[in-house]
Amino acid sequence: MDNLCNIPLFSSLDPDKGEQLAKECIWKEYEANELVIDIDEETSDVRFVISGLVRIISRLSVGKEVILGEMGPGDFFGELAAIDGETRSANVTTLYKSRLCIIPRNTFLKLITLSPEINLKVMKVLTKRIRTLNMRLAEQSFLQAKHRVYAELLRLSKPRLGHEGQRSISPPPTQRELADRIGTRREVVSRELNTLHKQGIFEKTKGALVIKNVAELQKRISDAWEE
Repeated sequence: MDNLCNIPLFSSLDPDKGEQLAKECIWKEYEANELVIDIDEETSDVRFVISGLVRIISRLSVGKEVILGEMGPGDFFGELAAIDGETRSANVTTLYKSRLCIIPRNTFLKLITLSPEINLKVMKVLTKRIRTLNMRLAEQSFLQAKHRVYAELLRLSKPRLGHEGQRSISPPPTQRELADRIGTRREVVSRELNTLHKQGIFEKTKGALVIKNVAELQKRISDAWEE
């Protein structure tokens, strides 16, 4: 049976309370590549990813898109509209088949108002997101496109098992996706990846992008900040 206690943010709830509140929510299945929320949509519920993966995209008035990131099990989105009552600020689409818990605004506000622990967890999530956006804004303002490519590769990567000092990204994003993440053209990403490959810093394997020399990329980014 569905229970809000199974969602990390609400793990401190009494199980009976979690089961009761779950009945106020909608538990919905989405197919891969299905629109979940559209920008400027006038809804105010908060949505929690139970399984699967969704992508958050900001669409600019000039027709360009910026990929803000992905969210998986335990993550949530839509809290801004629930808190301030404004329209949606981003587009959300599933990448894989996903299951979401849709919590009505009034239920969400009741939870964060009555539980200091849940309230603090929400504030910590919002604080982390603000720090991330501040860093991306600084990179956009002060770093060249090639250094933004390096930074995004490192941000997306995880330690490569069995290869000390290396990191990998799997499944690998397309060059277009990388470009949309850092606000540049696909051709720029392609050129920089080819350069890194020739220098022995980067390679593409079956099912992954591999950073073979993490320290060198980190040094180049550090040097760029000091220029």
